[in-house]
Amino acid sequence: MKYMLIMRATDEAFAAMANIDFDQMLETMGKYNDELIRAGVLVAAEGLEDAAEGVVVDYNSETPVVTDGPYGETKELFGGFYILNVASKEEAIEWAKRMPMIGPGFKTEIRRVPTIDEFPQDNVWIQKERAWREATGQL
Repeated sequence: MKYMLIMRATDEAFAAMANIDFDQMLETMGKYNDELIRAGVLVAAEGLEDAAEGVVVDYNSETPVVTDGPYGETKELFGGFYILNVASKEEAIEWAKRMPMIGPGFKTEIRRVPTIDEFPQDNVWIQKERAWREATGQL
């Protein structure tokens, strides 16, 4: 089963990270990433650029509204993710508990990633996606 670990933090937690030596942060995260790789559970992992460089597309009106970051009223920002292939939700939780970026204002949300087999196989769009995944070596 695949699970996404979504790394979230408050504005204050991100600000506190600015005081951490960048090389030390790379070392800490690198060791965690290496553990995931050696355990054979890492599928993908990415950090995200500062929210001030992002945009939001809001669909509350008929014409979508695009707003540049930083965003007003953020409580928690999505800072990056891991996708793990593990046996259970409990195993995903155990890996999340070992996440090195911890402390006040940091959270990891865990969400299962459904497989294509869980969708109606007689749907033309699912069939097209399956063919694309097979052609690109994803299945």
